[in-house]
Amino acid sequence: MAEQNTSNKLHIAMHPWVATGHMTPFLYLSNELAKRGHKITFFVPHKAQLHLQKLNHFPQLITFQNVKIPHVEGLPLGTETASEIPISINYLLVRAVEKTRDQVEEALGAIKPDIVLYDTAHWLPAVARKFGIKTVCYNVVCAASLAIALVPARNIPKDRAITVEELSEPPPGYPSTKLVLRGHEAKTLLFLSMPWVEGMTFYESITTAMKESDAIAIRTSRELEGNLCDYMSTQYQKSVLLSGPVLPKESDHNEKLEEPLCNWLDGFGQGSVVFCAFGSQLMLEKKQFQELLLGFEATGLPFLVALKAPEGCESIEEALPEGFEERVKGRGVVSRGWVQQSLILNHSSVGCFVNHCGFGSMWESLMSKKQIVLVPHLGDQLLNTKLLVEELEVAVEAKKDENDWVSKESLREAIKLVMDKDSEVGDRVKKNHEKWLEILSKPGLMDGYIDNFVQSLKDLRNA
Repeated sequence: MAEQNTSNKLHIAMHPWVATGHMTPFLYLSNELAKRGHKITFFVPHKAQLHLQKLNHFPQLITFQNVKIPHVEGLPLGTETASEIPISINYLLVRAVEKTRDQVEEALGAIKPDIVLYDTAHWLPAVARKFGIKTVCYNVVCAASLAIALVPARNIPKDRAITVEELSEPPPGYPSTKLVLRGHEAKTLLFLSMPWVEGMTFYESITTAMKESDAIAIRTSRELEGNLCDYMSTQYQKSVLLSGPVLPKESDHNEKLEEPLCNWLDGFGQGSVVFCAFGSQLMLEKKQFQELLLGFEATGLPFLVALKAPEGCESIEEALPEGFEERVKGRGVVSRGWVQQSLILNHSSVGCFVNHCGFGSMWESLMSKKQIVLVPHLGDQLLNTKLLVEELEVAVEAKKDENDWVSKESLREAIKLVMDKDSEVGDRVKKNHEKWLEILSKPGLMDGYIDNFVQSLKDLRNA
């Protein structure tokens, strides 16, 4: 048995999945832990470190540990992060990351942290146990998606693919009637049964990651998902720790909004600009990409759109609708690269945030004072959207047709619903949003989540 460590400070290793939407919240949490004097070793590929290091507010306590991602057949040479590839070949990057196991084991053996936080690396608990290191599976997706799909009660069979009908029914004991994907929505969960790593489906990989951990943690709050977190704890028969959303405060930012963009935003009235971002991985079909841009144009409002070049296109420019740039000149900008999302949301001229409702963007939406329009694409994004639209009633969803197509008219209508001053829907979601923002912004609430999280980690270390 490992000798009990009574030190007041922890040494924590962070091993997130190599996607921006996973690494960034792990680093936000690292900053909060380092702010309280705890030491962090952060496993990260070299390319990702170049992007993340400017978000490291405590370099004296947060050390990046580089991991070399090997090449596997089918993966473009030099790929290190999920943002470099289409979602369809994510499984190849998963297999490449699994081949870093020896690197991670050697590093853990050398640094011997008290605890490792990880998310998708199902193999990490077995490695950590060799050195008496405790493990916490820290999930940066909503509890709703974990509870409805990735639970033992679902009992997805190994000898056949799960059906849409099975996924359309919540698992036994599931505590929500609204957070359920029905019919064609459930099709987005069929990826659970796809081959993921050798001998494992996606479902088996993720549920194993949680089963093998010493504790489960989720980037959420009891105010929003308390009943779902309790359900998860019952399902896995272990503690579920909550970190809160762990978003940087405006005062925490070391960087400022880039001057050309800041100057452009400064040219518009308060709350008048529509900002759109769909995360670092989503790649739309060209026709859908163009349809959405025409929808922004049709609003008549100033807009800033940050999307990846669509499928089959080398650049944003070649994908723009004919005559689009000339028609929106001065009031419409389509970004050619990564943008400072949180800083843009803090700008006073931005009044509406159109996003895919990935969990990070969901929290940034909820904790901002902007109106929210959602265009979800994948399973957990659909559940996040249901949480904001149907349970909290703080957002509007751009409706899709039977082919999952968002028309320019549908997008325009959704934006106008929340942006028009005489809109009853816009007034209702704004008031509900203000109510929830007041609850979640209560002084000391979020710091209390982190303090309790730290105490739980100390208790786990000393158990």
